[in-house]
Amino acid sequence: MSMRSPRVFSTEFKERAVLRLLAGEGFSALASELGVRRKLLHDWTKAYRRDGVAGLNRKRGPKAGSRSVAAPSGRRPQGDALNLAQTRIAELERLVGQQQVDLDFFRQALRLTGADGASSTAPASTRSSKP
Repeated sequence: MSMRSPRVFSTEFKERAVLRLLAGEGFSALASELGVRRKLLHDWTKAYRRDGVAGLNRKRGPKAGSRSVAAPSGRRPQGDALNLAQTRIAELERLVGQQQVDLDFFRQALRLTGADGASSTAPASTRSSKP
């Protein structure tokens, strides 16, 4: 029995897949189309919601620093400001990604309904109905 090495997916590939899922595509259909397991799509979606794009390129296994020792009272660890900044960046990236998904959805809805103004042939009147 031969051991296959695990497939490696780019962060961009994962992000596109997650954005499609967040836009409403089904997990099973997308998994079949992309040739990946549904569980992997669920894991990517969970990581994206938790850490944004940064969550999609994390390595497997225990994370460094997950068993950190408490800092002496009154002092904060030196890397704490960096961790806070990275967390905030990930949060903002998630927000921007979700807003992009929303915009794409509404653009598509406008195109499908023809409510974007391009199909309207009657000019809008600027006159008042009062004499």
